[in-house]
Amino acid sequence: MADDVKIFGMPAESGRWVLVIVGMIIQLCLGAVYAYGALRGSIEAYFKTLGITPTAMDMTWPFIVFLAVFALTMPLAGPYIQKMGPKKVCMVGGALCGLGWLAASFAPSPTMLIPLYGIIGGLGVGIAYGCPIAVSAQWFPDKRGLAVGTTVLGFGLSSAIVSYSTKYMLGINLGIMDILKIFGIAFLIITVVLSIFLMFPPAGWKPAGWTAPAPKPGAAAKADFMRNEMTKTGTFKGLWLCYTIGALAGLTAIGISGPVGTEVFTQIKALELGLPATDPAVATAVKDLIFLLIVPFAMVNGLARPVFGTLTDKLGTKNTAILSFVLIFAACMLMYMFYTSGNAYIAAFAILWACLGGWLAIAPTATASYFGLKDNAKNYGLVFTAYGAGAVIGGIVSAQAKMLLGGYKPFFLIVAVLALLGIVVAFMMMKPPVKR
Repeated sequence: MADDVKIFGMPAESGRWVLVIVGMIIQLCLGAVYAYGALRGSIEAYFKTLGITPTAMDMTWPFIVFLAVFALTMPLAGPYIQKMGPKKVCMVGGALCGLGWLAASFAPSPTMLIPLYGIIGGLGVGIAYGCPIAVSAQWFPDKRGLAVGTTVLGFGLSSAIVSYSTKYMLGINLGIMDILKIFGIAFLIITVVLSIFLMFPPAGWKPAGWTAPAPKPGAAAKADFMRNEMTKTGTFKGLWLCYTIGALAGLTAIGISGPVGTEVFTQIKALELGLPATDPAVATAVKDLIFLLIVPFAMVNGLARPVFGTLTDKLGTKNTAILSFVLIFAACMLMYMFYTSGNAYIAAFAILWACLGGWLAIAPTATASYFGLKDNAKNYGLVFTAYGAGAVIGGIVSAQAKMLLGGYKPFFLIVAVLALLGIVVAFMMMKPPVKR
């Protein structure tokens, strides 16, 4: 059967990689939400021209709502991916994603960004996000981690591309609301057109020459779990908790990258320029430096996905999860002990952004590996609510960390403790479940 299946006129073993590229480009459009931080300042400045002075939380709520709606919609969309197929579902989601960005360009206030950008855009991404992942997971039983990680690479790289594009368009005097319109139209067209190519393999298909690995001696044979069966396992609970910790650490790091970087580099730049820290030239230099660093952070976040996906193939999901928490712990302790060091900031935040990307590869791969593919879209939709929990907590903490904790430094000690908890949970609970 494997030899008879063709994709884009090619044998399935080759053509399935084209589906990964298609999925990666779709994810690039969906992942533009991560660029909100780069757009936020310009949007806030636009509202000030209207006589509105938004607070930090006013400008944070649209991002929080977007991520929360995204995460809550994922499990609802899962059954329809299985029932209707990935093509139709992704078309609907992609259209809504583009419409969300387009609608945001007409927002008269930060409050109206919540329904126009946060709810419409979040619904679109939540509906479409699982489609390319489900397609890659089913076409690659032999290299699932690599395929899924490469597919979601686009989601991570998106913020870098959108940030650079925004800076260029602002430089040629396009207004921020016009830029939102351009992104909205582009995302709508690209996702809807590319969705046409998404498809699942025929029932029973497997790569030529590949056989599923036999279970280890004494281990139970792998079984497919329906969503209601999955939720009764300790494996699901452990994976959900670990995913929440990984998402919380990474998303909060994204939220505070700018303000922490500003604190760290203001004194450094003041000394370099021989100017007082309050001089406007210092503020401009720091702002430019932070922008230059955020883009490589986004690149690291994206590239970490296929890397961690490959690690799950080689080391297993439990060991890869533990590795991610060790890295998060090390990054947080580095920042806690050397808070005023520019090198520590660069290393620590690169690791935290990378580990967030890593969890967006570890979690779907673990879901498919532990609970099978029969109900995978629905299963991962529910697992993905952990990302939503991390997003809501992380979004609020990133906006209020300085007020709640008296500064950003204590945050790193808290997350270091959470990383230690993650190591314990992953070691004890992330193991193949036994079907009753």
